[in-house]
Amino acid sequence: MPVVCNYSIPSLSLINLKLMSRKGYIIHDQQAIYYMTFTVVGWIDVFSRQAYRDIVIDSFKYCQQHKGLHLHAYVIMSNHIHLIASVDEGHNISDFVRDCKKFTAKNILQEIENSGIESRRDWMLHQFKYYASRHSRNEQYQLWEHDNHFIELISPTVSQQKIDYIHNNPVKAGLVYKAEDYIYSSASNYAGIDQIIDVDCLFFGL
Repeated sequence: MPVVCNYSIPSLSLINLKLMSRKGYIIHDQQAIYYMTFTVVGWIDVFSRQAYRDIVIDSFKYCQQHKGLHLHAYVIMSNHIHLIASVDEGHNISDFVRDCKKFTAKNILQEIENSGIESRRDWMLHQFKYYASRHSRNEQYQLWEHDNHFIELISPTVSQQKIDYIHNNPVKAGLVYKAEDYIYSSASNYAGIDQIIDVDCLFFGL
């Protein structure tokens, strides 16, 4: 039988997210646990290179140490990231999202521009510049989609469904036979084997 984690899902009202026209979702409970997706503009396969995936992992680790982040599950696919996260009291999940996206965008773009390893450099920068030109709040380039669609996890059943969905992404994409064999995913954390980042696993006695 699965072990019930001490880090429990808080009892919260069903509607804590309000859709705002052209502004994504407003987060009303900053300490709730959320399923979220970060998507690269144009579904560009940025994370086909390990160097860029490692920048995301470094950002997660920094936020765990300094931003009160609890990373409960994640997967880094070629052009998007799924994660389940919450933060300690005194911190805001909105701040984590903003800072993580800002840090990763800045460092990935610098790596693309300056490392000399990116054969797609000119095409990628052209695409990022194009997407930036469509929004007045951008600077020269845009890496991440602006819209943030968060789902508050209010029950063990929904939470387990999202964890399973996250971990099965690489299997469905044909990258691995077993979810725990994909390095850039928390499936290995839940399986209790080698892992590249600590995760606050959520286990439920369903």
